[in-house]
Amino acid sequence: MKASATHAVRKRGISKKPTWELRLYVAGQTGKSLQAFANLKRICEEHLGCQYTIEVVDLTKNPGLAKGDQIFALPTLVRKLPEPVRKIIGDLSNTERVLVGLDLRPRA
Repeated sequence: MKASATHAVRKRGISKKPTWELRLYVAGQTGKSLQAFANLKRICEEHLGCQYTIEVVDLTKNPGLAKGDQIFALPTLVRKLPEPVRKIIGDLSNTERVLVGLDLRPRA
């Protein structure tokens, strides 16, 4: 993960499936932030194929960006597309919880 205020990872293949737009809000390059990014990238590669973009927003560099998505805890993942917008708070280490939160798996 780069140290810029925002950093995008794009993985788009040629497909008619919808593209997932994900935004991960972090506070610098802390262990929890790095772990959340690594977990998110792994989950996306395993379950979304090439149909996703990840934008990492470092709120230590630009705290004003938190207002638009109403971010109150970090790290927070926001699914922008497909709608509806969904939020998951934490380091994303519980894969099953993340999949349910992203609507990739039904709730038990």
